[in-house]
Amino acid sequence: MMARRKISLGELAEKIDITPANLSILKTGKAKAIRFSTLEAICKVLDCQPGDILEYVEGEEK
Repeated sequence: MMARRKISLGELAEKIDITPANLSILKTGKAKAIRFSTLEAICKVLDCQPGDILEYVEGEEK
């Protein structure tokens, strides 16, 4: 979605007020949780819906 919107990780991080390191953790799927406010901010900046950037993978450990 970031590529479609032609926005870099650093630029998105700045717009949603999160560190690039934390955004990278979200982007790589290594995060264990995400705040709804962060998800809302990402969707607002990228003009998308949560389902456009989230994926459920069955069988992964919690």
